[in-house]
Amino acid sequence: MAFDYDLDFKTTDFRKEPEKYRVGRGEQGVLLVEPYKGEILPHWRFKTPEIAKESSEKIYQMYLDYKEAGDFVGMDMARKFIQMGHTRARRYTNYKGGRKYKNKETGELNERKIDPEKAKSAEIFQEKWDLIRADEEYLKLKKAHQKQYG
Repeated sequence: MAFDYDLDFKTTDFRKEPEKYRVGRGEQGVLLVEPYKGEILPHWRFKTPEIAKESSEKIYQMYLDYKEAGDFVGMDMARKFIQMGHTRARRYTNYKGGRKYKNKETGELNERKIDPEKAKSAEIFQEKWDLIRADEEYLKLKKAHQKQYG
């Protein structure tokens, strides 16, 4: 089931009401779902490889803590932030300032220039994302959540 953007995200506590959470595709809802956004976002950074390493390790540890607590929504939100670390670092790898389009209306692209430092940041997040995607318990809990709640 798709992520439900019609929910009242300002008042919904997804830790107390996990049945309202939908996994969605990719990073959908990553900046909406509380209290997880507030817990994880302060640690999400990718400016340099050193910062990305510290950030990805902290968020991955949060993932493991949520896992230990049996909190699938927290696990999935940590996964989304890890994934977003990879995708945003890739965008900044390819386009200075992270802006792909010079003009969105016409589809005119900015010149693509590879930033090796941002590429390394993306790789660092990719490593953690791969660990999560291979985690059998995460996959089992994801399937169960989707089956039970949509």
